[in-house]
Amino acid sequence: MTTDLQARSINALRFLSADAVQKANSGHPGLPMGTAAIAYTIWTRHLRHSPRNPKWMGRDRFILSGGHGSALLYSLLHLSGYDLTLDDLENFRQWGSRTPGHPEYGHTAGVEVTTGPLGQGFANGVGMAIASAHLAAVFNKQGHDLLDSYIYAIVTDGDLMEGVASEAASLAGHLSLGKLIYLYDDNRISIDGSTDLAFTEDRAKRFEAYGWHVQHVEDGNNVELIDSAIKLAKADSRPSLILCRTIIGYGAPHRQGTSKAHGEPLGDDELNAAKDNLGWPREPRFYIPDDVLTFYRKAVERGRELEADWKMRREAYARLFPELGAEFNRRILMNKLPADWESALPTFPPDAKGMATRAASGKVINALAAKLPELIGGSADLAPSNNTMIDGSPSFQKETPAGRNFHFGVREHAMGAILNGMSVFGGVIPYGGTFLVFSDYMRPSIRLAALSGYPAIFIFTHDSVGLGEDGPTHQPVEHLAALRAIPNLTVIRPADANETAQAWKVAVAHRNAPTLLALTRQALPTLETPAAVERGAYVLKDFGTPEIILMASGSEVSLILEAAQKLADEGIGVRAVSFPSWELFEAQDEAYRESVLPKNIQKRLAVEAGVTLGWERYAQSVLGIDRFGASAPGKVIFEHFGFTAENVAAKAKEL
Repeated sequence: MTTDLQARSINALRFLSADAVQKANSGHPGLPMGTAAIAYTIWTRHLRHSPRNPKWMGRDRFILSGGHGSALLYSLLHLSGYDLTLDDLENFRQWGSRTPGHPEYGHTAGVEVTTGPLGQGFANGVGMAIASAHLAAVFNKQGHDLLDSYIYAIVTDGDLMEGVASEAASLAGHLSLGKLIYLYDDNRISIDGSTDLAFTEDRAKRFEAYGWHVQHVEDGNNVELIDSAIKLAKADSRPSLILCRTIIGYGAPHRQGTSKAHGEPLGDDELNAAKDNLGWPREPRFYIPDDVLTFYRKAVERGRELEADWKMRREAYARLFPELGAEFNRRILMNKLPADWESALPTFPPDAKGMATRAASGKVINALAAKLPELIGGSADLAPSNNTMIDGSPSFQKETPAGRNFHFGVREHAMGAILNGMSVFGGVIPYGGTFLVFSDYMRPSIRLAALSGYPAIFIFTHDSVGLGEDGPTHQPVEHLAALRAIPNLTVIRPADANETAQAWKVAVAHRNAPTLLALTRQALPTLETPAAVERGAYVLKDFGTPEIILMASGSEVSLILEAAQKLADEGIGVRAVSFPSWELFEAQDEAYRESVLPKNIQKRLAVEAGVTLGWERYAQSVLGIDRFGASAPGKVIFEHFGFTAENVAAKAKEL
């Protein structure tokens, strides 16, 4: 074995990772073996972190955007003293383990975001850098910089190919997010083979065009070159991309530099040959030299010292700036909402003319913004349509980072992933808006928010064929059903202005999962019945003794009320139920669900201007739209599809 501690510390990362993949007989050894020196340099020379307190707010963040190389991250966490044991590494990719195939936020201590779908981690980091810059502008004072986190990531060819990364990179360059430092694993190999097959652009020039600071490291195993590049990146005001020329599967004599090293175990013979090649003992597997472990575990004490220093500076800050100090404590350390924040929620008087729920949402945002300074957000270039602007606040730009209004540009997918990064960074409650039909462009980010429990708020307006003349390209029909199918995502489609206010109450209070609001373009009557959105569904009105239940969400709720009155005029007893959220209703106890939808009333009609899929769990029949829409005024479209009180009443009588 080599006596050089640094070389052996890097090789420990390589072979802990390769051993984990081999034992699991599943995984990706190529990235860990090729980028071990890059990871070593970041983690031992630059990354400020505290292994025994992974959520310390003063830390830097590290993202392994190529999440398929998760064994590298788990090896770093174990060696550095996080709550991840050697047994966990040996249980890589197994049922119930803390070392799943791709890193999962909230599942493994030290994992900052869920990565794996390529490009997501790249864009999450942009969101983290945005949140960090905003909070720094709000709280930092000259000589008292409590929030100055760097966001480091290892990104891959696959990340750079994905559109979401391109969108995020473009915005990051525009915003000059100088705390963003990405090291690119430039091994020029993907699953199919050489990147020459499909990826031949000049990546450096591309990122220079985005406004990034770009450097080249010709030897991705040279720690000193990598270290120098990171130092230069820190000194630049732009986001940085450091292209590190690497060899996938470095050390494996027959597989390094080939696609065979990417996504399958090396095999015992090749693994042993790699260890021979780099002077590492073949046995035991998962071998860690004592001095290597001692070296890495210095991170524990170093983290304690960093935390202690940060705490002292925070206490001095609180003495000098008591009001800001109290706000810092509430938002950053305690992650608590103001005690009386709900009092800011507006109420709207009954009004037959009413307003669009997108307009009501804009009013609620501005009412809450006065009470919740952490509420920040914007739109994918649709702010006037989505009603997402906070009045009186500047936009978040490189010159005005304290601004609360965000212009994500026509970049829906990046917006979703950036919101996720902002929400997980802490200290802010981010929201982002676009049209519901464009949720297709950001579905992977929405899905990861739900999987990971990120408390992002997604605002989708123009929620049905009721948007009118733009036609079927812009009219969502299948989207509500598709989004409701995502586990752990709360979808709320409010029926009027008051339900919209209550939907926002749920979204703000819901801090362990994402919330999605589906809002109308067209005006809706403001109803007399007090909203009960938090219950998911509730009885609007009983017209006599119910024989039939009419249920609806959103814009169709006022329609079923009108139809119920027509049926009541004919002597038919009807219950009208507003059903803004399936997920919230399913969370209620059985007694409440039975009180709204009694089992003894089997004649049930659901009404919603979208595909009927899913409503069968609640209703005997569904009036919906199982086809694409059409270009015409919204009222005309509704009439053609049968969304009239007369047709609803007729359908109910057919039950």
